[in-house]
Amino acid sequence: MEYMLNKTGAPPGTIVYSGKDTTEKVRITLIEYNETQFIEKNFYDFSECLESVDPNMVKWINVDGIHKVELIEAIGKHYNIHPLTLEDIVNTNQRSKFEDYDSYVVSIMKMIYYDGEIRSEQLSVILMEGLVISFQEIDGGDAFDLIRNRIRQGKGRIRKVGADYLAYALLDAVVDCYFTILEKFGDRIELLEEELMEEPTKETLKQLHHMKREMIFLRKAVWPMRELINNLERSETELIKPSTDIYLRDLHDHAVRVIDTVETFRDLLSGMMDIYLSSVSNRMNEVMKVLTIITTIFVPVTFIVGVYGMNFDFMPELHSKWGYPLTWFVIIITIGSLLIYFRRKKWM
Repeated sequence: MEYMLNKTGAPPGTIVYSGKDTTEKVRITLIEYNETQFIEKNFYDFSECLESVDPNMVKWINVDGIHKVELIEAIGKHYNIHPLTLEDIVNTNQRSKFEDYDSYVVSIMKMIYYDGEIRSEQLSVILMEGLVISFQEIDGGDAFDLIRNRIRQGKGRIRKVGADYLAYALLDAVVDCYFTILEKFGDRIELLEEELMEEPTKETLKQLHHMKREMIFLRKAVWPMRELINNLERSETELIKPSTDIYLRDLHDHAVRVIDTVETFRDLLSGMMDIYLSSVSNRMNEVMKVLTIITTIFVPVTFIVGVYGMNFDFMPELHSKWGYPLTWFVIIITIGSLLIYFRRKKWM
């Protein structure tokens, strides 16, 4: 809400940070590599980072923290990044999307974590000639450790190709994290389903509502990824080489699989809610059935007792020697007959 108030009336391209307030330093990681060399350095000053850049190597600049607006502006000015792109980078409520500019392309998405519940941070990846710049919302771990290790150790083909493959690898790592989150989410659904079938409680309903909210949150983060990757795949930019297209198609397939899994889980949770309501209703019906049977059994008994409780003078049974045992005999026969009848009808 504060972000919307700050943006009201401001011209397009106004850079206003919309995330959580923090005073942490912004860390800039520079990774440069080619097939035979690798350099990795950390900086807290962008000018120092620029002094170490080697124009003859593939470069990956990762910025951990987007709350320092002046730093984002300095990076944008140096690399001629459009103000609208910078505005999207610092807007943490930005919907995932892909934009194609003259000298670069930018992909903005949600990177998701799981630490007992689903959390996300905004990630922006800018691809230029021989350079990838990634902006992360927070400095607290990401999905790129495997990518860094592959670059450090020279494994795979990542150090043999250009920056476009690096940008693909970053997006692929984000989508792979979606699979990891969904796997953990699936385990939680299985446990909740078992609890739901055995003995659902109010706590079960709370968990179910919480998981439905998480699934809605996950769906909002994942669904735009298909459009993002599809636009990236169809882009006519010369920054993406034809040899990378096949990997982008594979990435698109992965995104579709993630979306299908999300929809499946969403349907499962909706079905589990129906199961919970049916289970509670069935338990209530069982209680009502028992009470109804008890009431039905005691209605004729109550009638008999009521009749002989009137104490009229001219009721011959009241003065009969066998009146009391006969009344009990009729009551027992009535109860026994009703129980046999209910048993045959399988009502009990």
